[in-house]
Amino acid sequence: MTETDRAEPLPTEAAAEAGTGRPARQPAPASGVSDLRRVGANPDFWYPVARSRSVRRKRAFATAFAGERIALYRGESGTVHALEDRCAHRQVPLSMGVVEGDTLLCCYHAWAYRGDGRISRIPYLSKGDGRPPRGVRGYPVREAYGLVFVFPGDPDKAATTALPDLPAFGSPRYLTMTYSRTVRCHYSFLHENLLDMNHQFLHRGVVGRLRPELLDHRSDARSVEARYLFTHAGGKRSRGASLLAAEGIGGSDSRDLMTIRTEYPYQTLDLVPENAERPAFRLWAAYVPEDAEQRICHTYGLLMIEKPRVPGVLHLARPFIRRFTERVFAEDRMAVEAEQRAWDEQGEDRNHEVFSLILDVREVLRGNGVPLRPSACGPGAPRCLGATDG
Repeated sequence: MTETDRAEPLPTEAAAEAGTGRPARQPAPASGVSDLRRVGANPDFWYPVARSRSVRRKRAFATAFAGERIALYRGESGTVHALEDRCAHRQVPLSMGVVEGDTLLCCYHAWAYRGDGRISRIPYLSKGDGRPPRGVRGYPVREAYGLVFVFPGDPDKAATTALPDLPAFGSPRYLTMTYSRTVRCHYSFLHENLLDMNHQFLHRGVVGRLRPELLDHRSDARSVEARYLFTHAGGKRSRGASLLAAEGIGGSDSRDLMTIRTEYPYQTLDLVPENAERPAFRLWAAYVPEDAEQRICHTYGLLMIEKPRVPGVLHLARPFIRRFTERVFAEDRMAVEAEQRAWDEQGEDRNHEVFSLILDVREVLRGNGVPLRPSACGPGAPRCLGATDG
């Protein structure tokens, strides 16, 4: 881009508030970084890193959190363990190893590791040989909701940090569909995408013409919540969209109340049809950075759908609902990955955001995030920690 193309400086988020009567927003980054796309996910929370069914008994499984490679394995007892994915001996990934009982053996020299990462046996070690290392890092790990969660931060905080609370999961009133997808963007783009329901034009081919009205929103240091009223204003609507909103096979015009909440680091969405007593569906999502630069993340979603009164109807509707949700997700992924490519090309965040709700969620994500490690940023490493980055 030439200097002529950039003759007009782009407003900052604080400047975008000018003339609104609201106090100008200033970055409030506990992370110390003003460019949100350079803020890393705070590791002091429970993050899903695999579906439980993917970690089979007596097998190892490779996963990652923010550039930290992690080896999961399920021992003979059925318990899942999480270790740093490298052998302390020759750095070969432990995820290539062999599970024996409740220990994990490196595939190279059969060094044996317990679930806490300590070395329990070196088969050929004899007196006079060099002193072996203690082992590798072990991560606190828990299974819930059909997912494997690890705590990649300070292990002393794991016991006092709660897993997300999902009362609809396992309820006889709801059926859960699980989603697991990789998205090539910074996790913050996904938080913004779900909260900003003004982007429904993107989905016009599957939801018809939707008119979202923001009723209210509120925020605090860790969360942002928004309530929208959705009105279907015509246009072709997919059968899956009608079924998901509990409108029946034929579908109908509807008014739905949608509540979306970012409760750091997770996100939820509840949709309650007009005159209904409880949500037709509830979505919980977590966006887990995979690489050190945190420009690739893995999305784990749990879609909990209310069961209709007629037995078997939801089973018949399930393929339509999955097809609809996959298409919506594909369109959202296309948009957020395009946003990430623009950031990569420009080297900074030049978004001209004017929606107060999104400005609020950016503050929450900055304030709760951490600086990316300098090594994660390549040639531009010093900029990762600079509080003045644009």
